Amino acid sequence: MNFDSILFEFSAIIVGVALLGTVFLYARQPIIIAYIAIGIIIGPGGLGLIKRPESVEQMAHLGVVLLLFIIGLNLKPAKLIKLFSKAVWLTCATSCLFAVVSTGFALAIGLSLTAALVFGAAMMFSSTVIGLKLIPTTTLHHKHTGEVMTSVLLLQDILAIIVILFISGGHNGHLLATFVFILFKLAALWLTAFLGVRYLLIPLLRKFDTVQEYTFVITLAWCLFWAEAAHFIGLSYETGAFVAGLSIASRNVSLVVAENLKPLREFFLIMFFFAVGAKLDLNMSLDLLLAAIAFGTLLVPIKVFSFKYAFNKSGEKEILSGELATRLGQSSEFSLLVAFSALSAGLLTSEEMNVIQVVTIVTFVISTYWVVLRYPTPISGVARMRKD
Repeated sequence: MNFDSILFEFSAIIVGVALLGTVFLYARQPIIIAYIAIGIIIGPGGLGLIKRPESVEQMAHLGVVLLLFIIGLNLKPAKLIKLFSKAVWLTCATSCLFAVVSTGFALAIGLSLTAALVFGAAMMFSSTVIGLKLIPTTTLHHKHTGEVMTSVLLLQDILAIIVILFISGGHNGHLLATFVFILFKLAALWLTAFLGVRYLLIPLLRKFDTVQEYTFVITLAWCLFWAEAAHFIGLSYETGAFVAGLSIASRNVSLVVAENLKPLREFFLIMFFFAVGAKLDLNMSLDLLLAAIAFGTLLVPIKVFSFKYAFNKSGEKEILSGELATRLGQSSEFSLLVAFSALSAGLLTSEEMNVIQVVTIVTFVISTYWVVLRYPTPISGVARMRKD
């Protein structure tokens, strides 16, 4: 048997996810944790059945892209601008607080100043994937909770892109100029996509709307084209996908497209969580490992209570503030991207990067349990709490 074939690796992932997922569901545990756990078990650091987690990670990236595309499909542009204006100061203030706390921890455990600053930057953000994966679809698309969460997460994503550009050497020492240039590129992308929908996509959909397969293919192509276009001009794939979805959001076809893409999105998100576990590297000193686990455990309540205070001050109701804060209480997939960018730029050692990985995954696990046990989610093991 060819254990290095893509088919074998793919089969090992799906079979492993199915088996461990079944065990987790019987035990009434969040199935997302099973996805991460099977990545650790059969990945390079475990049984070694998956020797190339990078290829899985690339497939997983598609799930995140589709997730942002679907969010864009369900969010009207005028409402997005209103939400951004309200969330921008809250997002910046909380991100700075998490950066300061995390930098202080990194210095306390003996990391260099440069590594500590990178660590602080990596811990600023919350996970778009986990935050939106664990919120019921009806809440995400049709209620204030989902709208506020989306605005905060998207603003964090923009901040994360800026951080990664600086780490990778794209800043040239001019912070303000870099920020303005990013906004200019985002505006140009947005305008071009909207014109493309009006003069190209909608006429084609009207002409061939009786062929359902064509609607599916052309809208998926629209998503991936703008994801690649955004990447080409120095933004993220996720940004391009979100803009692509937003450009269609005001059209009636948007809801049909979003519903058709959900199974495809779910499949690739399984790959995402598997890749998170498969890339975990515990090659570090025991002291650093224990410190990383301890800080990851502490960071979740710090984020939750900080977000709750900020949402209260911004005028949200007490109950809603608590739910929003809990759903945003983890680190982000961008934390891992920041770490790998810093490693490539020579700003981190592999051991220091591993600390960021461990902290991030610990927050994923704790935050997932906290959300699933307290609030309705699509993956709850209790029937009355399961809502999609």
